[in-house]
Amino acid sequence: MAATLYDLEVSGNCYKVRLLSALLGVPITIVPVDFMAGAHKKPPVIDLNPFGQVPVFQDGDVVLRNSQAILIYIARKWGGESWLPTDAEGLARVCSWLMVAENEVARGPGDARLHDKFGYKLDVIAAREKAGRLLDLMETQLSKHQWLALDRPTIADIACMPYIALGHEGGVTLERHPAVLAWVNRVKALPGYIGMPAI
Repeated sequence: MAATLYDLEVSGNCYKVRLLSALLGVPITIVPVDFMAGAHKKPPVIDLNPFGQVPVFQDGDVVLRNSQAILIYIARKWGGESWLPTDAEGLARVCSWLMVAENEVARGPGDARLHDKFGYKLDVIAAREKAGRLLDLMETQLSKHQWLALDRPTIADIACMPYIALGHEGGVTLERHPAVLAWVNRVKALPGYIGMPAI
């Protein structure tokens, strides 16, 4: 029986789950959530995730919220060592970038996009400044390495890529960051890759 993803097509966090599932060939049933109508605050989503957010991932009796946690689950259950290693150093390196996805990426290019595309009231100047600092750091990393955490793609790349690639919807472009742009294109070239609107 396929797992179920309660999904919003334009959400980068939901896209992460769709993308990793596609790359690993994991069948999922996608249930669109009418965000504008507040469906994320009503049953069945609110019953599965009291935080009232998407994505929500259900695999049998397992119900998970938070895209990074869902990536960990999918990688561990279906991806083997390649996407999420179990050795201490490899796991720590991947997790450090999952934290970047949750913090710097979300509060930088993610917030800038929320402001410009969806009209959220937030400090977009601060968000773009955070995005610029983050992209400079990523440029340094990716000018020396093909992938963020290890010498191969991992869920670190899947966690960070969407909102970096969607940054242009918040006034954050990759024009001055060619190594970051090349990395985005490497992710797009992975076998099984699927896109989303604006990527």
